Amino acid sequence: MSAEGLIGLAAAIAVSLATVFPGLSQGKTATAAMEAIARQPEAAGDIRTSLIISLAFMEALTIYGLLVAILLLGKL
Repeated sequence: MSAEGLIGLAAAIAVSLATVFPGLSQGKTATAAMEAIARQPEAAGDIRTSLIISLAFMEALTIYGLLVAILLLGKL
């Protein structure tokens, strides 16, 4: 396999892993937050704030994966 083929494969793997796993963890986090709000409605504001901050960090990981893929494709 040529170097260009390996770089293309690495870019594809970077994008796919950086999208799938944060997406799964965002779903799991949102489910846990909704369950916590259902159990303690009075704490909904604090839970919502923590949820939004954690979702932002997970989304940042996705953007970093996309950036790595773009940098790899720039080497082709």
